[in-house]
Parts: sequence; structure tokens; C-alpha cells
Amino acid sequence: MFIQTESTPNPATLKFLPGQAVLEAGTADFPSSEGAERSPLAARIFAVDGVRAVFFGTDFVTVTKAEDVEWDHIKPAILGAIMEHYQSGQPAMTGEAAEAGHAAHDGPDTEIVNQIKQLLDTRVRPAVAQDGGDITFHGFDRGVVYLHMQGACAGCPSSTLTLKMGIENLLRHYIPEVTEVRPVAV
Repeated sequence: MFIQTESTPNPATLKFLPGQAVLEAGTADFPSSEGAERSPLAARIFAVDGVRAVFFGTDFVTVTKAEDVEWDHIKPAILGAIMEHYQSGQPAMTGEAAEAGHAAHDGPDTEIVNQIKQLLDTRVRPAVAQDGGDITFHGFDRGVVYLHMQGACAGCPSSTLTLKMGIENLLRHYIPEVTEVRPVAV
């Protein structure tokens, strides 16, 4: 088994491509080791000293390291944990991964919210997945769109620029009711 690695815009996060499906659909976010018991793969990766967060896409795993740890020191152990997992035959998740990941929205702005979700799904999320992350709709209130950033996007130094210059401009261009985009921590 050959596992490719790619850098991401977030220097604390690497993207691992095992060459096999990680999840059938959706994503799984483990911002800490809490909750990793529902994933044999995440539990193995968190067993590596210095791992701070793990995120799964359909064909990739992103791992975020602690600030005081060097990639050269933990990357081999992470590669070993991923390889060991795939050789074990266990599933990546024992429960279900999150589906689309967008928060539900009821109210007078339903049509606007549906447009926002469609633009996120067609224009934003595929590009963000290339960088090892995901961005999902969290809420819409008086022109402000609230988005949740996961994987490589969470804590990325360029995420503010991506939100403001990229996503905010895109949404404002297509949906005049949108005035601003803000990140939320969940």
C-alpha cells in the first residue's frame, strides 16, 4: 500500500491519500480525541503523540499536529497507523459519517439559504476538499452567513482570507441579500 501525502494551506495540517475509500459518503470531523472511539482509524491516528485533530473525506485523511511537534517526527507514525488500519480490515467508522453537513434552517429566508447551500456544494466545498478540509453552512441571520470550517480549514492562517475574499465575494455576487460571511466554532 502506498499512501501519498500532500501539504495543505495550513502548515499544521497534512493530507494523507491512502488510495482507497476512507468514507463512502460525507465527512467525519474529530477536532480532538474525544469521540474518536467511533472510528478505529481516528483512534489509531490519535494514538500518535502530537496529533491534535483528524478529519476524513471520501478519499483522504487530514491530520493536524500540535504546534510544538515537527512533521518529520510524527509523519512516519501516522503513515504506519493508516497502513495498519487498512491491513486490519476494520471500517474507518463504526457509526455513520456526517452527510452533507449543513445545518438545517427553517424560517423566512429558506430560499436564500437553499441558494447559499447550493453554491457551497457546487463551488466551494469541492475546492476546499482539495486542500483537505470542508466548509458547511451553520446559519444565516440578517445578511450574515455563518460557516463552520473543518479539517485543514480549521485554524488555517489563510482561512480568513478564503472566507472574506473568496466565499464572501462569491455569495454576495450571486445572492444580493448576503452582506457578510463569518466563521463559527462548533
